[in-house]
Amino acid sequence: MKLDFTRWLPAIATNPNRKTTLSVVGVTALAGLALGPTAVAAPVTTGPHEGAVAAIDRATGRDGADTTVESGLTTGGRTDRPTAGKPTRQELIPYGVQGAQSRVPLDDAQRQNAKTIIEVAKKTGVGERGAVIGIATALQESKLYNLGHLGASNDHDSQGLFQQRPSTGWGSVAQITDPEYSSTAFFEALKNVGGWRDMPLTTAAQTVQVSAYPFHYAQWEEQSADIVSQLW
Repeated sequence: MKLDFTRWLPAIATNPNRKTTLSVVGVTALAGLALGPTAVAAPVTTGPHEGAVAAIDRATGRDGADTTVESGLTTGGRTDRPTAGKPTRQELIPYGVQGAQSRVPLDDAQRQNAKTIIEVAKKTGVGERGAVIGIATALQESKLYNLGHLGASNDHDSQGLFQQRPSTGWGSVAQITDPEYSSTAFFEALKNVGGWRDMPLTTAAQTVQVSAYPFHYAQWEEQSADIVSQLW
């Protein structure tokens, strides 16, 4: 089922910090989507997996580590080619897509959030493949909208592009609703997943997100690759 998500979003606004956040106004229709295959925010039933805790500390600056360089330990010593030029299809989807694919039209707010995810992917060293995983995750969790609290429709205290939860250590509400911060936190956790580059997209995303819907990330791989190819 493909949904035109944008028609439900009259409350998009840009704040002084360049964050586009969706308020509870106009989103009551989201309540019925949480159980569907294209759920706006797949419920996160637990905190980050054990291997991601140190990465979250790095992303939030609690250990003072430099978060801009990916170690060979988690990449097998592989590095991405220079960022100049467009990535190839093989670099974006090295193992092919899994299952039926979904697509949604993107407005300016979604495109800007996708650009932020891509820029953070470059900064954190996860490259174009990491960017595809990040955008696919955000498409599943929030349809690339920087969601604020949705009131009765909210899943626990999940907010932001990646539906991260303050109560499980991802950061404060202000932090996780900052697209740059939330993207950094996601990618630093991803980098702490050994062998993530060799995993199917949905496995890599699920290891970080611990979602109740672990296979739903796969449906966004093709659109995510197209977005990265266009905006890289």
